[in-house]
Amino acid sequence: MSDSPPCPVNTRRVVIASFIGTTIEWYDFFLYGTAAALVFNRLFFTNLDPLAGTMASFATYAVGFFARPLGGVVFGHYGDKIGRKSMLVTTLMMMGIATVLIGVLPTYDQIGLWAPALLVILRFVQGFGVGGEWGGAVLMAVEHSGKEKRGYHASWVQAGVPVGMLLANGVFMAASRLDEEVFLSWGWRVPFLLGVLLLAVGMFIRLKVFESPVFEKAKAEDPGPKVPLLAVLRDHPRNVLLAMGARFAENAFFYIFTVLVLSYGSQQLGMGKPGLLNAVMLGSAVQLVAIPAFGALSDRWGRRPVYLGGAIFLLLFAFPFFWMLETRMPLLVILAVIIGLVGHSAMYGPQAAFFSELFGTRVRYSGASLGYQLASPLAGGLAPLIATWLLKQSGGDPGPVAWYLIAMGAITLVSVWFAEETHRKGL
Repeated sequence: MSDSPPCPVNTRRVVIASFIGTTIEWYDFFLYGTAAALVFNRLFFTNLDPLAGTMASFATYAVGFFARPLGGVVFGHYGDKIGRKSMLVTTLMMMGIATVLIGVLPTYDQIGLWAPALLVILRFVQGFGVGGEWGGAVLMAVEHSGKEKRGYHASWVQAGVPVGMLLANGVFMAASRLDEEVFLSWGWRVPFLLGVLLLAVGMFIRLKVFESPVFEKAKAEDPGPKVPLLAVLRDHPRNVLLAMGARFAENAFFYIFTVLVLSYGSQQLGMGKPGLLNAVMLGSAVQLVAIPAFGALSDRWGRRPVYLGGAIFLLLFAFPFFWMLETRMPLLVILAVIIGLVGHSAMYGPQAAFFSELFGTRVRYSGASLGYQLASPLAGGLAPLIATWLLKQSGGDPGPVAWYLIAMGAITLVSVWFAEETHRKGL
């Protein structure tokens, strides 16, 4: 099937809607990560020592990642059978409601073990929702675009991630400036409760966009497989595995740069939390420019060269990143996070178009979501937990964490090397 000439106005509207909707959903998702690193261990795991409480907090954080593949499978199925737009509305609603409920959740001191149990359930709902959101948002941008700019347009959906990170960390940092007793009492809840306002904005925007023309044309011509997931596993198992492998470095490095750095810097290095949050926020701001830039480069040079360049750079940067943190010098810490996130952007920018182009239209939602989300618990979800355990075992030496990241980078290098180049393929 050849690509139909895109309507510039519709393309622009869909890209903006996908970008804003993705920003809101990732605000919800990242808000939990910031709270897990800085406050949940003191509210929901008060019966544990600080390091054990942090590990338990990161374990609940990982639950969201293990829910993501399930969300990808379920929403991928209905997204390939019914359409992309309706799935995006559903996932946004699910994420928003779960986030607001976290904001009103009683703590361990109030209801005991029910508090962490309910926290895990709501984190699972968040992960389930975001597991279906990514594929739909990306495909709406890709399938409304011509092949000359697919990488650039889809990369704006990816850029919603650092903006969500900026919002989450910014709001959380503002709340953390309250008196510590006030912050631990109710101040930490405010960022979660603000999710209801963002939910309203996101729903209004997403209801205004049109369904993917590529999907509608394919659906009219071909009823498609009865179970898209099984068709993907039968016809595209290699591409699913390569997409998974391509995510290992991208996902693991990202959560080390943005989540572990908060607990490692504050607990192991004795640095102030506001300074660490500032570093992550500045890095996220740079990503807002870097991700679309690398997405545009992938339209010219190809997905694989840009992606491989980012993976090689981060593999070489694993040890220098921790060396820069250990100086405890604010400028070097900020530079470490920014440099790391620019390297990450070289993979994340082309990724949306790259994964989407690996699969046919009637199984694209399922295929792209499966490859993307199956790697999430193995790479990003476990990265802060594994890194915290390695730091505990090594007595605070970050060397084993750096070697762990290098191993993740090697998996990605091999996977992308064996993947096909897709930037000139028709949809």
